[in-house]
Parts: sequence; C-alpha cells; structure tokens
Amino acid sequence: MSEECTSNCKTCNKDCGDRKSDFMVEANELSSIKKVIGIISGKGGVGKSLVTSALAAAIGKEGRKAAILDADITGPSIPSFFGIKGKAEANELGIFPFTSKIGVKIISLNLLLEHNTDPVIWRGPVIAATVKQFWSDVIWDDVDFMFVDMPPGTGDVPLTVFQSLPVDGLIVVSSPQELVGLIVEKAVKMANMMNVPILAFVENMSYFKCDNCEKTHYLFGESKIDNFAERYGVDTVAKIPLDPEVAHLCDMGKVEHAHIPALDGVVNKLLSME
Repeated sequence: MSEECTSNCKTCNKDCGDRKSDFMVEANELSSIKKVIGIISGKGGVGKSLVTSALAAAIGKEGRKAAILDADITGPSIPSFFGIKGKAEANELGIFPFTSKIGVKIISLNLLLEHNTDPVIWRGPVIAATVKQFWSDVIWDDVDFMFVDMPPGTGDVPLTVFQSLPVDGLIVVSSPQELVGLIVEKAVKMANMMNVPILAFVENMSYFKCDNCEKTHYLFGESKIDNFAERYGVDTVAKIPLDPEVAHLCDMGKVEHAHIPALDGVVNKLLSME
C-alpha cells in the first residue's frame, strides 16, 4: 500500500494490489448513494438498531435523504422501530424499499417475509448473498446517507459489508459493562484491519437521571467510552441515557418522533462529510 493511499478505492484510479474493487458489488443502476455508514457492535442487545433508526430519522429531519439497509438478516428489527407493517414491492427493474413517514427508505428481510415471525434458518453464505442483493437489487434512487445496520460480532455479514459495499465510515455502539467493552474492541480492531475509519463511539444505556432526585445513576457501571475514543483517536462520542419515553416511542413504532440530544454531535459529524 502506498503512502498516499486513502483506503477509498472508489475515488482512486491506480491499479494496485490493495484495491478492494474485486470484491465490490455494483449498486442498482437506478440508485445513487453518496455516503455509506456502517453501524456495528461487538455483541447484541446494546441498542445498535435504535442508534441506526434514530440517526437516519435525524438526518432526514436535517433535509437529507436517508436510507437504512437492515443487514441483520436473522434478527431484523428496523421496520418495527418505524411502525412499518407493509411489504416491499418489486418489478423487473428491482426491489423498491419501503418509505417511512418522513421519507427514510428502508429494506429489511421482514419486509419480504410472508409473516414477520417466520424464522430465517439460513447458512452464512446465503445470508451474505442476501445482504449483497439488498445493495444491488434494491432501487434506492437518490440517497445522501445510507445506514447499514449490521448484526453483532465479526462474522460473515460484517466482513461481506466491508468488502462488498463502499463503506465510508463506521459508528461503534456499546454499553458500559466491562465485558461489552472487551467484545466491542474486537469489532473495532476488525474495522481497523479492513481500513474502514471509525467516525464515532456511541455508548447506549450510559446512565439514568432520576426525575425525583435529579441524580445521575450509572446502572451498568461507570462509562468507559471516553477511554476507547482516546485510545483509537476518535473525536466524536455520544452517551445515550436510559429514557423511558424514547423506549415507549420505539415500542410504538414512532422512532421518528424521538429526539435523542446525545446523538446531535454524531449527526453533525456525518453532515461534515458532505
């Protein structure tokens, strides 16, 4: 790899041994996607899909065209955050994503299954191929920011996304527990190995502020996200508190009505990429 390499093969015309284009999948010819942002975590249950949905909604409210590619094939949850109960449609040109109330375009396996509760019992290669098809067969039209909600860990799907999609940056989601921190570090190291920049760290369930005593309680231990950010040179950190109102809105399929002030810095970071 040359000293001038930016690890962004799509903007480079050099024919070097480090090019990723051999693995890249072309988007649908009717799609125009400017920025691709991956949302990753080391383990499940840390709120990755919440962060994905909230960021897409926030970007949409900023007047940008946002989209979500739900790459968590065996555990798709994005449609429920937006209250989507319909099914995606298709014709000979490709698959049309579902559009939320404020215009966020979404594709998820739950929008293609006959019943939302049908289990997806597929092996890794089939799951990886489905993620590629969500990129190549879906007609996304014009998208300013596409958020890819990945399953937790460092398995087939994250590797497929890193190698097959032109990912511009990653947002790493965690929670305060020490074990989670150690597991998240594996995902961070994978991202570094794949030469994909980390844009922000988001710590979900970081604390709880009591309405009665107004004290801040660290229910899952003191925050460690600042240490992670300093270690890896990431200048954008968000600490999302436990908020029953946000949880209620998500359960009601109204994530677009939720405002999470802690994510404002991440939104500004994304907008600065334009």
